Amino acid sequence: MNELLLFSVDSPLQAGIYQEKKLIQTFECQGRVGEELYPLLEEILEHYELSALYHLQGPGSFTAIKLTHLFLRTLSIALKIPLYGTDSFAFNGGAPIKAYGDSYFIKEGGEIKVIRLSPPPLLTPWKLPLILEDSLFSLAPEPLYVLPPL
Repeated sequence: MNELLLFSVDSPLQAGIYQEKKLIQTFECQGRVGEELYPLLEEILEHYELSALYHLQGPGSFTAIKLTHLFLRTLSIALKIPLYGTDSFAFNGGAPIKAYGDSYFIKEGGEIKVIRLSPPPLLTPWKLPLILEDSLFSLAPEPLYVLPPL
């Protein structure tokens, strides 16, 4: 069966199809998650029968995290397949992730924090792995909304 790994916490939106845990096809969209997620998943579902869904549950764009979680949770229920998630640092080498202004998400000692960094760090893009490692993911993940109260 085919498994889908989706990176939607920032642009570009990326998806990978895996067979027997090996990457067989990639997809990439430059637009906003709210505009690109449905057409992307519609295209994927036309060509592949999925047995599991994997995604980054945050941190990243608040709107992208929320939309992706709702969409994938609904798809998981409709298709009767599991939904797995992990934090965004698993696939960007643990590099800082843009939050807002000069603030960035970092992960230290297993805890995700928001700090100010100046000058801005070089941002590391997310990269779809060649092999899908189940040990990086948890079942039935909730979104990671890490922003402090305003």
